[in-house]
Amino acid sequence: MSTSDQQASPPRHAIPELLIGVGLLACAGAVAWQTLAIPVSPLYSKVGPRVFPYITMAGMILLSLLLILAAVRGGWQPEEEKETPTDWKGMGFVVAGLVANLLLIQPLGFTAASVIMFVLVCFGFGSRHPLRDALLGLVLALAAYFGFARALGVNIGAGLIENQLNTLINAVVGLVRG
Repeated sequence: MSTSDQQASPPRHAIPELLIGVGLLACAGAVAWQTLAIPVSPLYSKVGPRVFPYITMAGMILLSLLLILAAVRGGWQPEEEKETPTDWKGMGFVVAGLVANLLLIQPLGFTAASVIMFVLVCFGFGSRHPLRDALLGLVLALAAYFGFARALGVNIGAGLIENQLNTLINAVVGLVRG
């Protein structure tokens, strides 16, 4: 009997990929729950503060269903990637970076916490250049902070660095305006 005569085995259910899809669906549920908690003023006619969270939630639901479908059909990872062992040390550094950001954003501010997170995540992904990573993280964190704080007027966690730079910027703007 040749291999072409044999029936193909049914695709295996990819449990890790299925868990990712279900996790994304749970996140979409959390977005829905938090979106319903947003107060809506009767002054809004059609587009209120809930529109974009609902669009995000719909996208998350669609993607999660597609991920679940792919997982039920056997997963989306190529066979050679399925046999690659997990780098638990690298994953530990990534998780440590996320936890550090969560714990340090209040006492240190957005920029310092983000730089620490960036360096730890880069190390987890294999970078061995912490100074370069810290400088790049500083540039990205400051751009994100001032993008939110100055352009959108949203405070995402001012700390010592942000307060000093805000003072410097206000002084320079005051000098320029005369």
